[in-house]
Amino acid sequence: MLGRLVILTVALVLALSQTPAGAADEFYKDKNLRMLVGFSPGGGYDTYTRYIARHISRYIPGNPTPVVQNMPGAGSLITANYIYKRAKPDGTALGVWSPALIFARAMGDKKVKIDPARYEYIGTPTSDSVTCGLMAASGLKSLDDVIKSGREVTMGGTRAPGNTTDPFLFLNKELGTKFKSIPGYGGTAKIRLAMESGEVDGACWTWESMRVTARGMLDAPPDKRLVPFIITRRYDEPEVKDIPLFSDVLTGENLAAFNAWDGQNKITRVYTLPPGTPKDRVAVLQKAYKAVMEDPDFLAETKKARLNIDYVSPKAIAEALKAINNMPPAIKEYLQILTGFKKAES
Repeated sequence: MLGRLVILTVALVLALSQTPAGAADEFYKDKNLRMLVGFSPGGGYDTYTRYIARHISRYIPGNPTPVVQNMPGAGSLITANYIYKRAKPDGTALGVWSPALIFARAMGDKKVKIDPARYEYIGTPTSDSVTCGLMAASGLKSLDDVIKSGREVTMGGTRAPGNTTDPFLFLNKELGTKFKSIPGYGGTAKIRLAMESGEVDGACWTWESMRVTARGMLDAPPDKRLVPFIITRRYDEPEVKDIPLFSDVLTGENLAAFNAWDGQNKITRVYTLPPGTPKDRVAVLQKAYKAVMEDPDFLAETKKARLNIDYVSPKAIAEALKAINNMPPAIKEYLQILTGFKKAES
């Protein structure tokens, strides 16, 4: 009896000492880690992911090989759907897609059939600040120019609601401007091409991406330059330090609705695993992702590339999800009308 007890005790100790890292070491060895990007190459999502991919393997036991794959379409819904429904939930497929889909789901958009609460969240490299800009060739270089012109101003957008399609709607409501979304582009890289060709007058996306991916346009000769004209947060950078904030021009219910809408930008570029991924592998990838965000070489590279890093943890992501899903009914109704989500439901 004593012998059997000793054997059972030893077996229990060995079982408890089997750490997630050990399990992952056995699993990830000689495997690829697919990092699926919901937008086309050359945009902010793609750029951040490729920098992360350079370093993450060193922090994963077994050192899998990161493989970045672009899967653009429907404002990153194709990637979100793939991770949700088709990717094998074994920890080898990691998807990054727009939190605008989380917002759309909360608003009742029936085209978004994912349940954001079921994903496993790994982290986000930074929160973002929406910025809108105009091409100088349009003849408009400021919000005042737009207001005074009284003309329709075309803004390039992706196929799904979000930062490229919604921010100027609040300006239209408040100021009577005539910004018009031209949706259907596969990502900001395609939108930039449309801006440079004169196909659209401008666009909105995030300063954290714009300052890097559109650097050539920001530094172009004055008559061909991309000129930011409004932003969410103040930055001490020459292109945006003196332009108005959204909070400077929006008031009352319109401002409250904008702030609720902007909650999605606290978790821009959410890195996710499929529902049902084993918890030990989730924990390993969460730990590895956080380690990359603190890695001196990674931080030096991203600083040189002007990429902002302000790590958002899985816990903070969960809090942002809760806030988005618990918007006051009056604000939700306001946003449904303004952004057209009621049309999406019909």
